This record gives sequence, C-alpha cells and structure tokens, in this order.
Amino acid sequence: MSKKSKVEEMDAELNDSQTIENPELSDENIEAKAGTEEKEELSEEDQLREDLAKEKDKFLRLFAEFENFKKRTSKERMDLFKTAGQEVIVSLLPVLDDFDRALKEISKSEDKEMFKGVELISNKLKETLKSKGLEQVEAGEGDVFDAEIHDAITQIPAPNKKMKGKIIDVVEKGFKLGDRIIRHPKVVVGN
Repeated sequence: MSKKSKVEEMDAELNDSQTIENPELSDENIEAKAGTEEKEELSEEDQLREDLAKEKDKFLRLFAEFENFKKRTSKERMDLFKTAGQEVIVSLLPVLDDFDRALKEISKSEDKEMFKGVELISNKLKETLKSKGLEQVEAGEGDVFDAEIHDAITQIPAPNKKMKGKIIDVVEKGFKLGDRIIRHPKVVVGN
C-alpha cells in the first residue's frame, strides 16, 4: 500500500469512529440537519419579512412625526405673524390711555375744534391698531369678575347685594391681540 491509500484508510476509520462515538454525525441526524437547514431557510425568509415589517413601521412613524413637525412649525409661524408687532403695540397702549384721558379733559373745555382734532387722531390710532389685530377686552360695571380675564387691583364693600363679586369700576382698559390677552383690564371688585 502506498502512503496515500494508508492516509485515506485512516481518515475513513476516523470518520467511522467519530460517527459511532458522536451520534450527531449519524445518517439520521444528518437528514435531520438537512430538514433543520430548510427550516432555517424558511426562518430566514420569516426573519426578512419581520425586518421588512419593522422597517415599514419605522418609516410610517418617521413620516407621521415629520408631518406633525410640519403642522407644528406652520402653526407657530402663523402665531408669530399674528403677534409679530406685539411689543410695539404693547408700548402704544399707554398712548391710547393718554388719548382717552385727554379727550375726557378736553370735552370739559369750550374748545370744540381742539376736541375734534384730538378725537380724530385718537380714532386714527385706534383704527390702525385694530387693523393689526388689537381688540379691547370688554369689561364694564356690573359684569361678573373673572380672574382669568380681569386683574383685580382692589376690593371695596359692594354698594348693594347684587354687586357682590361683580366689577364696580374699570381703572384701566384691557386689550387682546388675536386670541391672547396682552393687557388684562384692571378693575375694582365689590365684596
């Protein structure tokens, strides 16, 4: 015998002995492994399907999140445009108060032409601010006090029982810009 045939013979004996010693390498187990490999192939297919489903879900969530982001930024931008001049308008509110006080005092004098001139300027300023979205918060004597809208600066004894918890006097007018109150009306409340 040649050396090659001895090597082949020894390998064959080694394989036979391993098969007897190791039942995993028997013919039945080899066939079972082949069936398992087919199952693994199917499970790989299932795994790919699961991965695809996960990626689709991830994509849908990301898409929905992006849509929400677009809506939120659009709404914020619209709110910003609505209240862009808020600082300027807030700084002009004391001027409106001064015009009201001036009109009240000038109406007491006999100079009707001066009253008309100041009234025209006051109305023009009010209309300009109204066109920019400024509205007066309605608060009058006898209205029910609402802490969300009104700012109570003091409480006094009510002149009668009907005025308890109601506004007795409006000290300073309130204004809102769009839907936001930028200055609460300052009122006196009866208790």
